[in-house]
Order: sequence, then C-alpha cells, then structure tokens
Amino acid sequence: MLALGMLLVTLLACLSIRALMSAWRQRKLWGKLPPGPTPLPFIGNYLQLDTEKMYSCLLKISKHYGPVFTIYMGLRRVVVLCGYDIIKEALVDQAEEFNGRGEQATFNSFFNGYGVTFSNGERSKQLRRFSIATLRDFGVGKRGIEERIKEEAGYFVQTIQATHGAFIDPTFYLSKSVSNVMNSIVFGDRFDYEDKEFLSLLQMMTGIKKFVASPQGQLYEMFFSVMKYLPGPQQEIYKDMQNLENYMAKKVEKNQRTLDPNAPRDFIDSFLIRMQQEKKNPNTEFNMKNLVMTTLSLFFAGTETISSTLRFGLLLLLKHPDVEAKIHEEIDQVIGRNRQPQFEDRMKMPYTEAVIHEIQRFANFVPMGVARRITKNTTLRNFFLPKDTEVFPMLGTVLTDYKFFSNPEDFNPQHFLDDKGQFKKSDAFVPFSLGKRNCFGEGLARMELFLFLTIIMQNFWFKSPQAAQDIYVPPQPLGFTRILPNYTISFLPR
Repeated sequence: MLALGMLLVTLLACLSIRALMSAWRQRKLWGKLPPGPTPLPFIGNYLQLDTEKMYSCLLKISKHYGPVFTIYMGLRRVVVLCGYDIIKEALVDQAEEFNGRGEQATFNSFFNGYGVTFSNGERSKQLRRFSIATLRDFGVGKRGIEERIKEEAGYFVQTIQATHGAFIDPTFYLSKSVSNVMNSIVFGDRFDYEDKEFLSLLQMMTGIKKFVASPQGQLYEMFFSVMKYLPGPQQEIYKDMQNLENYMAKKVEKNQRTLDPNAPRDFIDSFLIRMQQEKKNPNTEFNMKNLVMTTLSLFFAGTETISSTLRFGLLLLLKHPDVEAKIHEEIDQVIGRNRQPQFEDRMKMPYTEAVIHEIQRFANFVPMGVARRITKNTTLRNFFLPKDTEVFPMLGTVLTDYKFFSNPEDFNPQHFLDDKGQFKKSDAFVPFSLGKRNCFGEGLARMELFLFLTIIMQNFWFKSPQAAQDIYVPPQPLGFTRILPNYTISFLPR
C-alpha cells in the first residue's frame, strides 16, 4: 500500500510539472483561446465540474462564458461548443479542421488509434471509405438488408409471443435482435438468442456503457494517465474490452481458414481480401489490428444505439398511449395486418416517422456529442484553436433548441409535423452528428428503427404495471451520456 502511495505521489508530481511546462509554452496563446474558468495545475477545472451531471454543468458554464468556451479536464484542454449555429460553423463549414477524433479514455486506451471509429488521419479516411463501401456491398441501403431486418424482427416477434403477455425487461430481447442485423453483415450469420457466448458479449457491452457514464468513468476521462495504473472498476472494464477483442480475433481466424478470395461471405472476408491485395504496400492500413478493431467497433455500434432507442421508444409509448393508438391506426390504414411493413411505407406514414424522430430527439443519448480533435491550427469566431485541441460539440443543445422546437423539454411528435399533418424535417435533428465524422451507419439505423418499431406495433399493443401518469421517462444525465430507467412491459397480441 505504501509503495502504491509513493507511486501515485510521484505520478502526480510529474504530471503537475508537465502541466506547468505546457502552460508556460502556451502562455502566448492565452487571451486568444476561447474564455473559460481558470484551471489549476494537473486537476484543471475539476473543482468546477460535476462528474455526475457533466452536461448540465457545462451548460451552466456556457451561460457565463457564451457558446464557445474552454475547460481543462485534468490536463486535457477542451473547447466546448453550444448551439446549432456554432456547431454547424465548426463541424460543417470547417469540416476538415474539426475532422479529428477526440479522446475517449475508456476506448482510446484500448483501441489505441486502431479501427474505423477511434482512428485519425489517413488511417481513418481509408477505413471509413472501405467500411461504407463494404456495408453497401452487403446490402446496407438496399433491399437485401431490409429483408434481413424484417427477418430478424420476425424472430423477435416469435420470441415475445412466447412470453404470453408476462411483464418483462425488454433490454436484452431488443439487444439480441438488433445486434443480429449487424452480425449478419460482419460475421455472415446470426446468433441464436440463447447462445451463452452471445449473451456474455452483450452483458460486457452493457457494463462498458455504464462505466463510461458513471462518475468513476468521468474521473477516468480526466485522470486516465494516472488511474490506468491504479486498481478500480476501470481494470475490470479493460478486461471486458480485451475479452471482446479476443472474441473478434477468433472470428477473424476462423474466416482466414476458410477464405475464398473470389466469394467474400461477410465484412471480415472483404477486409482479409483487401489485406492480401495490399500486402506489398508498406503504408497500407489494411492489417490484422485494424481488422479486429473495426470489427469490434461495428459490433458495438450495431447493437447499442438502436436497441437503446427502441427500448426508450417503447417506454415513451407506455407513457403516451394516445401516441401508441395513432401509430396503430396509421399502420392499419397503410399496411394492414396481412403483410410485413416495407421501408418505403414510411413515405405514407408521416405520424410514425415523426414519432421516431421525436424519440431520437427526446432521448438525446449523447448530449455532449463524440469528442472531435482539431487537425491543424485554426480560428473559430476570432478565437484561436491550436492543433490537437479537443472539441465537445454539445449536440444536446441543438436537439433542445427553442428556435427549432416549441417545447423541447416535452415529448411531442408535432415537432416534426406541419400544419397539414405531413412530416417536417428539421436542421436541428442531429442525433447522428454533423460533418465528416458523422455516423456513417445513419441509413441503416433509420431503416432498423422504422422496420423494428412498425413490425412490433403491427403485432402488439403495450401494457405497463404502472399507470401512465406514474411512468418516469426522462433519461438520467450521467457523465457524458444519459442512462435509461429500468422498466418492465407486457406485449399483448393485437
């Protein structure tokens, strides 16, 4: 214990000296950076930040310093952007300068700059282009993936029918179904819902998400350079990440043994073929490490966001049975009961489309956005932003902007309907972010949300063990994200 204490003291001393030296080197920048609260050596603005309510805390700071301000999370200098106008100026109008991926300590310390999600520079560009093209090759945005989504939604309906109306937690039911859509692309096959290894993977992903959102996760974000050496929950999360990587590596090895270069079966095969094509290129980014980490990124992204949005959507429909009834009415009028919904049906279902958009807006799952990084020295509204400065584009401030949404704190599908009841787009609908690092799976996500929700609602109506007025729906702001309340639901056949 004494040795651990001495190590911590030594690390703190070294990092404090490093912080002071960095501040001295950048003294000429002071007065040019966006304003913000005065940082202290090593801890930065820790005393002004609430790790349990980070988003709300930053909103309060913005009221004092304006829509662009600087904070220091430990040694990390972060420029925070609040509001549609400034975020568009940065991520769209200056897309190239704001194209870097910022720090996300829980993931970055593990991915180490590899894979499509957490890479930068030329690596990021090559992997992103390849991933988008390959997903299209395997049907994303086409009829093929639509049929796959409908097939998986059908499995979900069968599984739910077997519950016979019992009150259940829908979390893992939805996670398994949604994950299998991406699994069919990445691995070429789906998992059985009772597969123990599959359930273990989903549980590990859930644990990682909860850690990232927890106060301990926020401390790790600020002081990961020290905490990565200390005991604590971060060590268990790292083990879970390692287990996920090991699983992906096994999947890759299996594909290698049976690879036919002339007939790729899935994303992994396509990547392996590209590796063979570029094996003589010394600068290639198509290597085993990038393959494993890109596969892990797709598995994670293809499971968590859509399943959480659907789970939140069901909770909102329990809270608002009038909205549920209107969707049922629109489904019966446009689709009926005798055929599965088609993605093209959404063009004739403005109310359902508006509800899905409002679910995403109201959920606001990543209110602080995904951190960006300045790729070269630039300016923003006459403020100087040095290369490698991190940026938090506060997407939550856009999704709740009164200029675009009349009652942003309320769940109201009318936010996306015009006076004639037709669907109305909004520039402030940014759950997939903006600019060159926006979510390239947006098209797949939109298709999944529409098809899963309409197929589920075509077959069931929902019941809660609580009265509608007693159901609590706002996701809890916790750290960098928002966590859904736990609930149970009964699926009753229509």
